[in-house]
Amino acid sequence: GVFAIPCEDHCWSGMMKFPLIWSLLGVVSAFRPTAFRTESHTSLQATWSDPKAVREYQDFLASGKSELELMPDKASVIIKPPEGGDEELANALLAMGMGDDVVLRPGDDLPEAVDGSEDFPIYITLRPPELVDFLNNLPESFGYDRRDNFVFVAGGPKYGNIEDLLKTKGYCRDTMTQFLITGIKFSKIRPQDQSVNLGFDAQGEEKWAGECAACGKWNGAVAQRLERAAIRCRPVFYREWRRLMWERNILDAVLNLIGAVRDSPTSLADVALYYNQEVSDVVWGISSILRGGRAITLTYGFEERIFGVAEANGVDVTCELLDEEMYPYMYKQFELANEFLNYMHFAQEECGLLKGVSLPMKRSGGNEIMRQGNLRADGVL
Repeated sequence: GVFAIPCEDHCWSGMMKFPLIWSLLGVVSAFRPTAFRTESHTSLQATWSDPKAVREYQDFLASGKSELELMPDKASVIIKPPEGGDEELANALLAMGMGDDVVLRPGDDLPEAVDGSEDFPIYITLRPPELVDFLNNLPESFGYDRRDNFVFVAGGPKYGNIEDLLKTKGYCRDTMTQFLITGIKFSKIRPQDQSVNLGFDAQGEEKWAGECAACGKWNGAVAQRLERAAIRCRPVFYREWRRLMWERNILDAVLNLIGAVRDSPTSLADVALYYNQEVSDVVWGISSILRGGRAITLTYGFEERIFGVAEANGVDVTCELLDEEMYPYMYKQFELANEFLNYMHFAQEECGLLKGVSLPMKRSGGNEIMRQGNLRADGVL
């Protein structure tokens, strides 16, 4: 039941056959200043300063893998939140299944087999604070040999960025399944796809943004389940999944922050349309932090994708900042970027937001914040 497809990560062009060269060139090409950029004063850290990330990349090159092994969808375990929690994602996964899934709550024992198989995906549809408690109190039935079947979810204001959480528990590795859910639009009738078509690239191929993505052992099973509901999902290697997840984290954190400090309610689409200079200034600083501290280089066209998704899907989404409980999973990872941190201080000190959050001391540098808006090429202010 295993089938393979060519890996997009190495087949886009001849250049992709040399990943190290491509990643170095990407540092230059992906972050060319836009016409409206002002000088950034964010201090740079040494690139590749994270030895663990370098080691993971070297292991990936040494493996020689160029194809993904995709396991088909099958009867699975869906772990719902405790009673009274948000079951929207769990119910959507059940609806897209084949009617043979098993539903558990935190604290329930894991069955030995599901539909006659001892090897099956375990979808954990818990928000980060709930996930911490779940992983700290796993029943004995969740033995170490069963945990490779975990499917962790990330993305959006509910699930955020759980990379640091998983690292502390030893679950961040290329075989562990992780699922970026932000390409799903939830509704009372059935889940729908909300990925965005950005037109065609120079080679005449369609450009997509905001898709779901999955990596690890059960990436094919996740993609197949979503395809039943006509929802796009990209099965990718772990390195590519990290880039996609961090790109989404930037969208959720930065655009909401810049919109939330306005005098009147502002939508995500409005931020993309009228405050794109502020977004670019902040994201430019964050990209340096990611390259230096996380060994992550956002891929070419990331600004187009961020703005495209926000304009298409953010018309009815009012910008807001999350509470103290979600702060570590949405914002904390960007505190080293001066422009971002200055905006956070402004939100807390001038707008009364982020109550209960202890921010690092404000650092000098960074661009002036709270511009009134940007004059777009189409003449709209």
